Amino acid sequence: MWAKTLSLALAGALAFWLANLAISLTPVAADYRAGLSIAYVPMLIEALFGGLVIGLCVSYALVRFFSAIPTHSAVMKALVLCAMALVVSTVLIEVPSKLLGPAADASRYLMLATLFNIVRIGALGVVIGLLYDRLD
Repeated sequence: MWAKTLSLALAGALAFWLANLAISLTPVAADYRAGLSIAYVPMLIEALFGGLVIGLCVSYALVRFFSAIPTHSAVMKALVLCAMALVVSTVLIEVPSKLLGPAADASRYLMLATLFNIVRIGALGVVIGLLYDRLD
């Protein structure tokens, strides 16, 4: 079980990081980083660790509770778990950091962070679901 979980988590973390890299090359992301004073290289490293943590949580839940998740496709099951991870990360991390931080346009930055996370966590979920089908 743990070998499968770790394989899925590493693949998901890589997908998360690659999606983050692609997003970070856009002008919108450059404006977001400048507005919040986020350094580029540390952000890439943090995205790798963040993707690994989310990937481990999603992978473990998928492997452990596969039959309890109410869809038929492994990709959809992974995306259901990723939607839960998105809600948790938004409520526990993004909302407090954006709305309680010094940014003048906090609601705009919260919306952008949520959109970035939808892309990154969605990529993680698709890769984990596809790989789960291959490993099963």
